[in-house]
Amino acid sequence: MLEAIKKGGIQVALSALFMGLGQLCQRQVGKGLTYLFLHISALWFFLRYGAVMLRGFITLGERRANPTLNIEGDNSVVMLIMGLFAIIVLIGYLLLYAANIKDAYNTQTLIAAGKKPLRFSAELKSLADKNFYRSALFLPILGVCVFSVIPIVFMILVAFTDFGGNTVPPELVSWTGMDSFFRILTLQQFAPTFFMILNWNVIWAVCATALNYFGGLGLALLLNKKCVKGKLIWRAFPILAFAIPGFINLLAFKFMFSYGGPLNQMIINAGYSPIGFLDLDAKWMARIIGLLINAWLAIPSSMLLAAGILSNMSKDFSEAAKIDGASAFQIFRAITLPFVLFATVPVLISQFIMNFNNFGIFFFLRGGLYIDGYFLASDTDLLINWLYNLTIDNNYYSIGAAVSVVIFIITSIISLTVYVLSPSYRQEDQFK
Repeated sequence: MLEAIKKGGIQVALSALFMGLGQLCQRQVGKGLTYLFLHISALWFFLRYGAVMLRGFITLGERRANPTLNIEGDNSVVMLIMGLFAIIVLIGYLLLYAANIKDAYNTQTLIAAGKKPLRFSAELKSLADKNFYRSALFLPILGVCVFSVIPIVFMILVAFTDFGGNTVPPELVSWTGMDSFFRILTLQQFAPTFFMILNWNVIWAVCATALNYFGGLGLALLLNKKCVKGKLIWRAFPILAFAIPGFINLLAFKFMFSYGGPLNQMIINAGYSPIGFLDLDAKWMARIIGLLINAWLAIPSSMLLAAGILSNMSKDFSEAAKIDGASAFQIFRAITLPFVLFATVPVLISQFIMNFNNFGIFFFLRGGLYIDGYFLASDTDLLINWLYNLTIDNNYYSIGAAVSVVIFIITSIISLTVYVLSPSYRQEDQFK
């Protein structure tokens, strides 16, 4: 782009002044008219709608609705979404403008070298041949932008407003900067709950990931033993766990540990009082039950993954280590574990993120419980559960958005740190 501006001739200057003029001067009529049409369409959009959308994005509304007086006011949330759309269109327009200047410079370079540039029809045909990847990726990229990027950016923007509580349309929402983040970190209403849940969330994610990973690895190593019979059956059996939807399993476990469930019925039949496994004061008992249930659901997939990796591992190193007198644990620590870790660190990181944001476990086991000392939460809730309680049930949208941004920052930092320090990143050549 900079090279095109510095070294470009009159055609590049014309393209910079008005899209398509440079191409028209170089007798690329089809391409020039296309750029010209897109330029005029973009100008019409911003003069007719875009300027108003961008203004609304900045102000988030200036006139409050009053149904009593039949006054139709501004909807701040709609203005935020439409302003975000206008910004995306503006970014696309600027990228197209840069492509137009670069194209004019490339054509100028070809002509200066005595070559004939491709006709517009030939370039269109190349989209089905040499440049087919651009045609194939256009719709997926557009879909990702519409259904993933825009909602994520919108959620992040909400964190910098006062949207929520009593400030919902027809009330006007306003920009508040970092106020929502300061509130969850310092305000007495939110801060204690946030830090207690964050502390438990980190413990949960680490323990659940380690338990699932090493549990699956241990079962895979056990199935690799020569003394185990019917290996095909045992390896296929965990797949049955995925035949039943996860929430049905969780509801079954909730019934199992309830006061009227089979466990308490056996305890009562034995002459003892029933135990509140998931009661208000259960805390660590409920937390441990959640860890074990999560392990029951997740270990089969970890076992299948580890079993596949171990089947490709050469036995020469372990046999040599046995001859040298290494114990089974030493072989596991020095040979087996590094080999499996190298192949599974990305999966391990993804499992950590999934466990950090595991909404279903405690929602189905203890969903709806609010405990004293917690604001709209219980002592087993994770940040994602608290986020749900804040937004869906209590309309604290800006606080919930700020919590989701904090979740993203924490998981990103931990994931990147673990990956950079892992053998997959630091010892890649050693395992090739």
